[in-house]
Amino acid sequence: MNTRLPFALVLACALALPPSAFAAPSVKGSQVSVEASDVQQYLGGSFPQTHDALGGLLELTVSHPQLKLPPGNRLNLSFDLAMATAGGAPTPVGNVALSSALRYDTARQGFFLDQPTVDDFRPAQAGGKLDARTRELLNVWLTDYARREPIYTLDPSLASLMGTLQVESAAVENGRLVVHFNQNVEALVPASLLQAK
Repeated sequence: MNTRLPFALVLACALALPPSAFAAPSVKGSQVSVEASDVQQYLGGSFPQTHDALGGLLELTVSHPQLKLPPGNRLNLSFDLAMATAGGAPTPVGNVALSSALRYDTARQGFFLDQPTVDDFRPAQAGGKLDARTRELLNVWLTDYARREPIYTLDPSLASLMGTLQVESAAVENGRLVVHFNQNVEALVPASLLQAK
């Protein structure tokens, strides 16, 4: 007995989820896109994050992520940075701003940072700076974060189907995260459902 549901049926169910569940992405042609506000909400639930360094002698805490999707193909992400030594209380270091390209991981059904770079630093205290040691720890965390942590994942019921489609590209377009597939996804969704959105 075949228990696999047709693609259109599962996609329709995913898009019909109530607002309290995962936010439904927009589907147009072969692309699936996500609003910046939905990504920001997802990020808000993923932070703060703490990274141990130097065998636990230092802790790097990253919090309060703020996402911006300006014109162009890179996103901007800023966050507060604090450090603690030997189990002490975190001391604010400052606010770090980075930019990054975007990749979509088919296996994990999520958007990830791709080749992020630190572009700006605002110290928590006048005269403060991002010293070489802190910058190195930050870059280690950022590389690990970009490899392991998505900045947004699709709803599980929709994502389970996206693994069967091939990704052509992922980018920031018109203030949204967009993934282009090799098939017309919109054609698989009932028109009445798309009109209702």
